[in-house]
Amino acid sequence: MAPTADQVTAALGGVIDPEIKKPITELGMVESVLVREDGVVHVRILLTVAGCPMKDTLRRDTTAAVSALDGVTGVEIDLGVMSTEQRAALQTQLRGGMAEKEIPFSRPDSLTKVFAIASGKGGVGKSSVTVNLAVAMAAKGLSVGVLDADIYGHSIPAMFGVADERPTAVDDMIMPVPAHGVKVISIGMLKPKRDQVVAWRGPILDRALVQMLADVYWGDLDVLLLDLPPGTGDIAISVGQRLTSAEVIVVTTPQEAAAEVAERAGTMAQMVHQRVAGVIENMSFLPCPHCGPEHRIEIFGSGGGARVAATLSQRLGYDIPLLGEVPLDERLRSGGDVGQPLALSDPETPAAQVLSQIAERLGGKPRGLLGRQLGLSPVGR
Repeated sequence: MAPTADQVTAALGGVIDPEIKKPITELGMVESVLVREDGVVHVRILLTVAGCPMKDTLRRDTTAAVSALDGVTGVEIDLGVMSTEQRAALQTQLRGGMAEKEIPFSRPDSLTKVFAIASGKGGVGKSSVTVNLAVAMAAKGLSVGVLDADIYGHSIPAMFGVADERPTAVDDMIMPVPAHGVKVISIGMLKPKRDQVVAWRGPILDRALVQMLADVYWGDLDVLLLDLPPGTGDIAISVGQRLTSAEVIVVTTPQEAAAEVAERAGTMAQMVHQRVAGVIENMSFLPCPHCGPEHRIEIFGSGGGARVAATLSQRLGYDIPLLGEVPLDERLRSGGDVGQPLALSDPETPAAQVLSQIAERLGGKPRGLLGRQLGLSPVGR
C-alpha cells in the first residue's frame, strides 16, 4: 500500500537543509507532495535561490528519506524557487524577530562564546591556530563559526578548503559556507574574483565587519572565532566596539621580537574594554627527529608565550594563562595549504593534541538545548 501524503511529509521532516541546518518542512521549502496509486511520490521543493549550491544534496537526501517509506515505488523531485514574499517570510523566521542589522552576538542574552584571535605581528600562525581550534571544537560536538576578519590578508577559506566556494544569498541574508563541520565566512568569499585586491579604509572596513556579523545567518552557535588582522588597527577597534563581550586570545611565537609586539595586541583589548582569555605560543619548539619529542629544539628561542602572559597579567590586573605551546609540525603548514586542518587529518600528532586541549579548555561542553530556538508553539496557537 502506498504511503499517505502526511506520512511523506513527516519523513521529509528529517531532511535538513545543508546550509541553514533546519528541516526543510520547517523552512517552508516543501511546496507540495503527491502520492500516486502506483506508489510513485512526487515532491516539489522550493530552493531559496535558483543557483543554490546544495541543490544536489537536497535532491539526494529527499529521495533517500522518501524511498525509505513502505510502499514507495519511485520518487520524483521537482525543484522550484521561492518567491520574493516567501524569501521575506523565511528571513523573518530565521532572524527570530530581531532587527535586520542587529548583531546577535552583541545581545545581552547571547549564549555564544566569542573569541577574537589576535597577534601583534604577522607570520606567527594566527590563522592556522584559528582554523585548527575551530575544527577541534566542532569535533567535540560544539556548533562553531569562523569569521575571517582579516580583510586584507584573508586566508581562512583556503585553509578550510573552500577558497572557491561562494555563500548563498537569500536576498540580503548570507548563508555561511560549511566546511569540516564549521560555518565559515570571509570577505574572500564575497569578492567577484579570488585574486581581486581589497583596498578599503576605516569606515568601509567597519561596514564590512558589521555585514559579516549581522547579515550572515549564523544560527545558534556555541562558539564564534574571529581571525583578526595582525596589529592594533581599525578592525581590532571595530571588534571591540561591536562585540564588547568578546574575549581576546593572543598568539605569539617564542622569540623576543614577536613577544614584545604581542603584548601590544593584548593591551589593545583593555583599551576597548575586552578581556584577554589567554596566550598561545605557536612554533614553540621542534621535537627532535632523532631523539624523540622529549628533546626540544628551540628554533625561535623559548619563553615568549610565558613572558607575554606574565606581562599582560601584571599590566591588566588579572591572571592571564598561557593556554598552550604548539610545537612546530610541517603537517600543520601543509594541512592549511590543502584545506585539511591538522586537528582533523592527524589528531594524534603533538601539535594537534595541544590545540585540542586548548579547544576543550576554551569551548567547554555543548550547551545542548539551553537558549536554542526550537520553533515550537503552544497547542491552540
